[in-house]
Amino acid sequence: MSKFIIQVNGAAYASSASYNAYRFAKAALESGHEIERVFFYQDGVLNTSTLNSPASDEFDLTKAWVSLNKKYSVQLVNCVSAALRRGILSQNEAKENQLDHWNMEEPFEMGGLGELVTGIEAADRVVSF
Repeated sequence: MSKFIIQVNGAAYASSASYNAYRFAKAALESGHEIERVFFYQDGVLNTSTLNSPASDEFDLTKAWVSLNKKYSVQLVNCVSAALRRGILSQNEAKENQLDHWNMEEPFEMGGLGELVTGIEAADRVVSF
């Protein structure tokens, strides 16, 4: 079985990139493969906002990623630089910037490009969406 790192570059509803990444990750895990981590980069960080509110008849990608984390303990990492540029803040970043509000959904976490690099070193394959 293979060990993957998945890089998500597309916003939740701007293209099919995030949905395809989620479906790939889910299928890989169900097939017995391992996912080192999912790294949200560029507009992909927009997947992690608690403010994502799809219509009730639409697939909720943010909740789907959270479910994948809960079921398989997959680490979900936001690129902190990309996130901050796009207005995605964790509770810690909000506190550091003296802001009262944050909008990054748990269990997503902030990390740097180092998280991507160490994931690539540990993985057999990198799949980017």
